[in-house]
Order: sequence, then structure tokens, then C-alpha cells
Amino acid sequence: MVGGFPRKEGMERKDVMTKNVSIYKSQASALEKHAAANCKVLVVANPANTNALILKEFAPSIPEKNISCLTRLDHNRALGQISERLNIQVSDVKNVIIWGNHSSTQYPDVNHATVGEKPVRELIADDAWLNGEFITTVQQRGAAIIKARKLSSALSAASAACDHIRDWVLGTPQGTWVSMGVYSDGSYNVPAGLIYSFPVTCANGEWTIVQGLPIDEFSRKKLDLTAEELSEEKALAYSCLN
Repeated sequence: MVGGFPRKEGMERKDVMTKNVSIYKSQASALEKHAAANCKVLVVANPANTNALILKEFAPSIPEKNISCLTRLDHNRALGQISERLNIQVSDVKNVIIWGNHSSTQYPDVNHATVGEKPVRELIADDAWLNGEFITTVQQRGAAIIKARKLSSALSAASAACDHIRDWVLGTPQGTWVSMGVYSDGSYNVPAGLIYSFPVTCANGEWTIVQGLPIDEFSRKKLDLTAEELSEEKALAYSCLN
């Protein structure tokens, strides 16, 4: 689902919430009326997480596990930043995580990422960069693209959508996870009822949240911050419906 009111320079996603809530309520009604119940829905248009949540609310026949939003673009950007820093192929890096909202509060996490069998954090050996510039570069890449070309990202988003659907339908490679915005079940103490980006593996056309990853204090604060923003977006979206 790419239809939506686009964000323009100087606008935050909240600025376009009212318009997009109306659009996604309408889109959801069309899906509810005409789509197969087992269809898979990927929401790309921003604010993607909350648009997906509105879609879920108004298309109750489609299972919540079949509605997701795109955070693979952020995931790919994180892989790109690491590969550039280490001067290696993007395909050599795996298991970064994008937690939370597809917004400037998202948390790109490298604590479990590897190149071969070696942890990325050890290879880069620069915690200041990994906990600072790396995170902000990924968080703000969308805004930087809008500023540079006066339009939001296009081909990179399309490529990420293809990656997302391919892995969802065909499965993720053994030992590899990807980031998807999915309906929270309370994993990692993220409030249930939000569409939140988690690390997932896919098999047989279904995603599963990767469980049991240790979360340090720095990461915990980041996870909670982006969850808080999503809770605020959810409340704002519901207020727009009334």
C-alpha cells in the first residue's frame, strides 16, 4: 500500500496523520469488502506503522499477522552504513535490527549484527560512532533524501518492499533475521497493540519475532522511546477518527 499523503520538507509524519487516517480507513474498507482473507498487506506510505494499524482496525477479516509495514528500507540503510564503514559487501553483514517506528525515533541496533562469525561491534571497535552518528544517520536518512531531492525516497523504498515480500513469502535464510513492522504481542516489553518493528524470521509464508535477545540499558531506553511515540501516534490517529 503506497497510497498516502506524502511528507514534504519540513513536515513530520504527525503533520500528515489526519489525511492518512482518512485514506487508510477507506483503503481498509475496500480490502475488507473485496480482498481474500489470506492476502498479505505491506504498508509503505507514511506514517507506515500507524497507517498499518488503522488498516488492521478497519479490515477485521484480514488476520493481524497478514498486515505489516515497511522498515526494511531502514534495515538496508543500516547494513549499508556498516558495510561502508568496514569496506565490505553489504551481503556480508547480517542481523542488524530496526526497532520501533519508521521515523526519527527508530532504533538501529548492531548489538547482535555479525560479519561472518564476528560481531560488528568488535570489528568496528568504535562505540561512540555506533551509539551516535550511525544511529542518527539511519534515523534521519529519509529527511536527508527529501532535503536533497525535494521528494521522498523512491527506488530504494521499492527495492526494500521487494526484499520484504520476498523474505515473507519465501522465507529468511537459516540463521538470518530481518526487520519488519508487525503487530506487537508484548515481546521485549513493547506494548501490545502497536505495529512495531521487530527482528523476525520467516518460514512458510509467516513471520515469527526472534525471542530471547539480550537488551542492554542503552537499547532499552531506545526501544521505550520509539514505543512511546507509536502510542502517541495511535492516540492521535484514533482522535482523528472521532
